[in-house]
Amino acid sequence: MFVTFEGIEGTGKTTQIARLRDHLESKGREVFLTREPGGSRVGQELRQMLLHVDNSDLTAITELFLYLADRAQHVAQIIKPQLEAGRVVLCDRFADSTIVYQGFGRGLDIDMLKKLNEVAVNGVWPDLTIVLDLDPELGLDRATRRNMEDDKTLAEGRFEAEHLSFHRRIREGYLTWAALNRDRIKVADASSAPEEVFGRIRALIDTHQPGLV
Repeated sequence: MFVTFEGIEGTGKTTQIARLRDHLESKGREVFLTREPGGSRVGQELRQMLLHVDNSDLTAITELFLYLADRAQHVAQIIKPQLEAGRVVLCDRFADSTIVYQGFGRGLDIDMLKKLNEVAVNGVWPDLTIVLDLDPELGLDRATRRNMEDDKTLAEGRFEAEHLSFHRRIREGYLTWAALNRDRIKVADASSAPEEVFGRIRALIDTHQPGLV
């Protein structure tokens, strides 16, 4: 099974994915945790280009194709083999990020992005996507405080440096995209304590995939 997590900066995706991994492993399931960008060796280099604060001059099209390259390598080298080995794959961001960030955020054509994503994923789509929803001001505050505590994440703050209006478009984009893909994408309120958020995630997964959690 392939489960992806999405959301604006600061929603707690990393924390919730780790909780879900630990929970699934306690049930005896083999779990592989990965992320985008940077899930493969090549992707780690692309991550530096995409997220570093010094690269604020990337054009929307350049950004798009770097993400697609990261995804194509990630699917072929990491995700598909792990799924074929029978593991549950949990991924921090995937193809929906491209639709939302480059489409709703940057203004690129959604139909074009859908077609390019089809090429990059090569038939490998998530069984379930969890969108963690949070007010952008709160999310940015969380993300900024997190980044200030770690030089590496501080350097990867290109998106955190975007104007609040951009992050508001991203949030609305996720909610709109989720409404258009209700069978696969589920939204969880991420504004409360981590254990409460995880309870909501478990309930969503149990409804969508009974027996997994």
